[in-house]
Amino acid sequence: MVAAPRWRMAPGIHLDAQDLLALRDEVYGAARHRPATRRAGVAPSRLPGSGMDLREIRAYVPGDDPRRLDPSATARTGRPHVRALHEDRDDIALLIADFRPAMLWGTGARLRSVLAARHLARTGWQAVAQQGAVGLVAMAAGQVFSIPPAAGDAQMAAICAMMADRHRAALDDPRLQIPLSEALALAARIAPPGARITLATAPDGCEGADAMLTRLARGRRLEVALMLDPLDVSPPDRALPVTLGARPLVARLAPVDLGDRIARLAAMGATSLKVAP
Repeated sequence: MVAAPRWRMAPGIHLDAQDLLALRDEVYGAARHRPATRRAGVAPSRLPGSGMDLREIRAYVPGDDPRRLDPSATARTGRPHVRALHEDRDDIALLIADFRPAMLWGTGARLRSVLAARHLARTGWQAVAQQGAVGLVAMAAGQVFSIPPAAGDAQMAAICAMMADRHRAALDDPRLQIPLSEALALAARIAPPGARITLATAPDGCEGADAMLTRLARGRRLEVALMLDPLDVSPPDRALPVTLGARPLVARLAPVDLGDRIARLAAMGATSLKVAP
């Protein structure tokens, strides 16, 4: 095995699964005295399991409880189908990690991709602390990977490990690209109606995926977390030398304006969150 270059192991570039696991104590500590039920003012208790009201019968997705297989729909279609119940939808969180080349960049303490992984890990631990299920879709090194939603600390540990592994693969060959729409299409198959979805990407990471974002937001709660770099928030107040092709130029950078992008996401049914370094 060839050792990774030393620069790739530097803090802020290397994504360590143990660092993501350590965020559990931060989240659990903040939620220690917060009731786990949906009604405020009651004693903490475990959230109820699945309800009895049928929401839909849908195609089986790996990770679904096989006890919910619907015999009639399975026999009729020739493919496994499960009965999805109403209680499930409030307790499922799906994380989408964008480790494409544009995210493997940064001028501050962390790459955008590392900032994204930490934000998603916190979101996942919050879901687990509330007795919910959490899953992952990660896009890196020209491929899309997933972990179907499930509950528990072991599930989040697997998600942290996959994010670290996929981030390592992205750094191995940062030239490999993949359209965001492929990850969103997989997310639409995994996340049932009513699920909470968090996509962590660059400020311009959603370009060309309007149709899939609109589809994903339909009947689900979609949040797009925009990872900001210090250069986006407070660029130098002096002109900087740059090159355009072979031409040397001098340019002055302005803070990134997200107004139009946030408005576009809102029109698709998604909320936005700016995550500063």
